[in-house]
Amino acid sequence: MLQLTFLGTSAGLPTKHRNVTGLAVECVNHYLAGDKQNSKHKRPWVLIDCGEGTQHQLLHTKLSLHQLTAICITHMHGDHCYGLAGLLASMAMGGRKTELTLIAPLAMSKLLDTLTITTELYFPFNIEFIAIETLLDSQNGQIDFHFSDQHQLHIQVTKLSHRTPAYAFSLTQSLTQRKLDHQALAQANVPAGPLWGKIQQGEDISIDGRTLSADTLSHIHTQSIKIIIAGDNDTPELLSKACDNATLLVHEATYTQAVLERIQHKQQTGQMAIDPMHSSVQSIAQFAQSVELPNLILTHFSARYQPYEDTDSDTANMAHIRAEATAYYHGNLWLAKDFASYRVDDNGVKLISSPEPVAHKS
Repeated sequence: MLQLTFLGTSAGLPTKHRNVTGLAVECVNHYLAGDKQNSKHKRPWVLIDCGEGTQHQLLHTKLSLHQLTAICITHMHGDHCYGLAGLLASMAMGGRKTELTLIAPLAMSKLLDTLTITTELYFPFNIEFIAIETLLDSQNGQIDFHFSDQHQLHIQVTKLSHRTPAYAFSLTQSLTQRKLDHQALAQANVPAGPLWGKIQQGEDISIDGRTLSADTLSHIHTQSIKIIIAGDNDTPELLSKACDNATLLVHEATYTQAVLERIQHKQQTGQMAIDPMHSSVQSIAQFAQSVELPNLILTHFSARYQPYEDTDSDTANMAHIRAEATAYYHGNLWLAKDFASYRVDDNGVKLISSPEPVAHKS
């Protein structure tokens, strides 16, 4: 089971209700649910992007920096990475000793080296820096984390289209559990009790002068859940292959199609120097529908959209985002809010907590 907590859902600039981009993904082994002690201490998590203020956002959650396993940076724009140095410094002052994996564009190493030299930034823990460019060349964009023999996380990188090199991270959690074969147990006359517990731990047993293999009395059940978290991207179709067998896509929807077209017109007529290269709500909704994606969470909203939902208002607000999305996408849809949490498991995606709606003040 994966649990997502949005730490920032604004594009470019923070607002009163949204911080810039950050997303925590907890890797929960629900097979440990009955063991509260192990369950509490075996909930590693991954941080996707670290915009300015992310560590302040974390203070409002129950996430522990000591259980943070990896940080993945989608691209080098400030609203996705300016909070990293401060977060790492706080981890150092907080007494972290265990290694941290940092997966980011190669330019991130230059930024950290500069900050280390100029600000006397010191890390008492090892940072395993993995440049995305190198990862794509040498390992086909893949890396695995082995939390235990029964719990692994596979990360796959996909290149996107943006003003600066940007990427998506596909996270696949695999949980394995040995399940008892009750028919085989009955045939072998193995009574319920401590022997069943040994078999479930993979141990062979001895009974009535017989030695019985755990593999003949049980079987391995594997559960896999795949989600995709994309960085800024103006071409959702680049994620077509990654979306195979995915339960959820988290993708930017910076503005509606009408706003995007106005921006592109200004850029084409010389009124703007650059093309922002973001997805509209329509483009990502159409893509998600075309690949029959069952669940979609939109995020990275322009500050022009007020946080309330009012379809009758002339002021741009989240109702306009939702209306455009539902016009083109017919699966399960959510518009992300800061501190909203979602559970992803075999049953799909469920919103488990969310801030109170923002009231529209006339």
